Formats: sequence, structure tokens, C-alpha cells
Amino acid sequence: MKTRWAIFLVSLALLGLIAALSLILGAKAIPFATVMDSLFGDAGGPDATIILESRLPRTLLGLLAGVALGASGALIQALTRNPLAEPGILGVNAGAGLAMVLGVAFFGVHSQAGYLGMASLGALLTTLLVFFAGFYGATRMDPLRFVLAGVAIGAVMAGVASAVTLLHPSVFDTMRYWSAGSLNVRSLEPVLWVAPVIVCGILLALFLATPLNAIAMGEDLAVALGAKPQWAQGLSILAITLLCGGATAAAGPIAFVGLMIPHIARWLMGADQRWIILLTLTLSPCLLLSADILGRFLTPGELRVSIVTAFLGAPMLIWLARRHQGGAQ
Repeated sequence: MKTRWAIFLVSLALLGLIAALSLILGAKAIPFATVMDSLFGDAGGPDATIILESRLPRTLLGLLAGVALGASGALIQALTRNPLAEPGILGVNAGAGLAMVLGVAFFGVHSQAGYLGMASLGALLTTLLVFFAGFYGATRMDPLRFVLAGVAIGAVMAGVASAVTLLHPSVFDTMRYWSAGSLNVRSLEPVLWVAPVIVCGILLALFLATPLNAIAMGEDLAVALGAKPQWAQGLSILAITLLCGGATAAAGPIAFVGLMIPHIARWLMGADQRWIILLTLTLSPCLLLSADILGRFLTPGELRVSIVTAFLGAPMLIWLARRHQGGAQ
């Protein structure tokens, strides 16, 4: 127990350090004292403008999107009992993208609030559709069936979104920026819009940690221990929807964060979902903000955070797949 708390506190300190570096580093390095004066004092000038209008919203979005992607990854891996599962498996990214395409093409959506609203609605409807497809005709949820439903529905929605984009070239400019996945926001509006949704999802995830521990031992044993698997599964899907929908709506589709961090947390903390989710809430924004900082220096302009996480996550996915295949054999 003491070791687990020590690991968590170290990760919390690491998160604070990386968040500070996110405010300091960029095209122009700004001294820490100036950052503090900009945030809590009455500092003015170009440096304060950079901090308040660019780096602060960017850092806060990285924190929110990071915890959302990590926690949703931990939940979906526990729910499906599939170590290779990650939030994109639900088709949430594809559903959010399709809703945005339809909003821009047919409903004249051109505001930040409109983009976020359409993406959140698309994420919610997609998850409900996957939930229905996974449960239809079954008395209990089959994890494999649920995963296959998410993959199939996500593929169909991605195809429809591509077709609509090709038929409406004006949509391309809007979707080009969002679909790349980035934390580069210029105001607090996207952060304030998704913060309540993500906070609700995090609270649900923490509440579900104990029931998911019981479900991991098998549904029959979970029922014998007093757990209600169907309620836990339904609330888990709701939490995943809130977390994935909020993160995807604000930052675009960012892969592999929800795959890598839960594995690292499980390796450090063991199989207890309470500790896995708790550590995931600190390590996930560490990874996302680190990738964002790294992307600021890898190219003369800037490399999108989703590209950096893909470079980091793809080798780990290959390693996990080979390890999983070897274990199955």
C-alpha cells in the first residue's frame, strides 16, 4: 500500500512539472517567474498574452484530454477484458467526426460551440448504437461481440464521413484541422465546454473501479459477491461515452494514450482497478503534454500531438500484440 501511494505521489509531482514545462516551453521560452506573474499577478505584455491566450488553454486541454483518454482506456480494457482495447474501438472518434461533417455540410455549423456540440452528440449516439448492437438478442454482454460491433460501426461511419467530405469540398478545410488531433487551442472556450462532461466521466470511472474488480473474476462470482454486472457495464459505457466524447470533441482523435497508460499503471500497481484508474489519471496527461511539448521542437513549425503519440504508441501496440499472441499459444 505504501509503495502504491509513493508511486502515485511521484506521478502527481511529475504531472505538475510537465504542466509547468508546457507553460514555459515553446517557440519562445518564458521564465517561470513571468509565467507565475501572468497567472496570478498583474503582468502584461506579449509574454502574458502568450501564456493566457495560448499556453494556458493548451495545457488545460492537455490535462483534461489526457485524463479522459487514459481513464476511458482503462475502463474499456476492464469492461471487454481485452488488453489490446482502446477508446477508438467503440467507434467514438468516427461517430464524432461524422456528426461534425454532417453539421458543417448540412446544418451550417461554424462555431466552436457548434463543433463541440455536434461531436459530443455523435459520440453519444455512436456509443448507444454500439451498446444496442452488442446486447441485441443476448442476455448478457459478450466482450468480443461488443468489440466487433464497435469496429464495424466505426468503419461504416468513417466511410460515410469520407463520402460526405468528398461531395462537399468546403467541409475539408474544417475537418482537416480537427481530424489531425491537436491541443493547439486559442481560447478557454473548448476547455470550459468539455470540462463538466469529462469531470462527470472521471467521477463515474472512480465509482466503477470496485464493481469492475468483481466483474474481472467472472459475472457469476460477481453476482455472488453482491455486484450488479449489467448496471456496472451500462454505467461503464456511459462513462466511456462522456470521456471519449469530451476529449475527441475538443482535441480531435488522439490514439494510443488509452492503450499505453493503463498497461503501465497495471504493471506498476497490479490488477486492482482502483489503483489502475487513479494512476492513469496522472500518467495520461503526463504522456499527452510531453508529446505536445516534444511536437513543438521536432519540426520548424509544429508537429501535431496525435502524430507524436502514434510514433510512441505504435511500437507498444506491436509489442503487446506479439506478447498477447504468444500467451495465447
